Amino acid sequence: MERVAIQDQLAVENHCYGCGPHNADGLRIKSYWDGDETVCQFVPKPAHMAGPRHILNGGVIATVIDCHCICTAIAAAQRAEGRPFDVEPHIWCVTGSLRIDYAKPTPIAGPIELRARPVRIDGKKIPVTCSVRVDGVETVRAEVLAIRVAATWRA
Repeated sequence: MERVAIQDQLAVENHCYGCGPHNADGLRIKSYWDGDETVCQFVPKPAHMAGPRHILNGGVIATVIDCHCICTAIAAAQRAEGRPFDVEPHIWCVTGSLRIDYAKPTPIAGPIELRARPVRIDGKKIPVTCSVRVDGVETVRAEVLAIRVAATWRA
């Protein structure tokens, strides 16, 4: 059985730079459930470098974390309510806060793995933790506070 990315299950067009499958110039990350957490494999391009060419830019890391965690929050809310993605009103979340601890430089040479876990659903607030690893070594830790918003926010 083939897994379908969370981003590809959203019922409307998503043009987000980080996770939108409808943004030809975007990063187009894909997030998947793996038990109680989500996983995303991201392969940086040379243009995503920081000052040193062998290190991934921190802003690119932040974008990938933000999008992976927001999609995790949306999927967690869907799961909690036992709803498929195509049922209206659609569930949407936005970033309330993003805290990142860059523990080590993240090499740009190969894929990075993000693992995110929704901590709880507290009304409209869904805190999500995230870890970025390269070859099993954690380089970044993050916490994203996802805020559930009305589906009309896209209008």
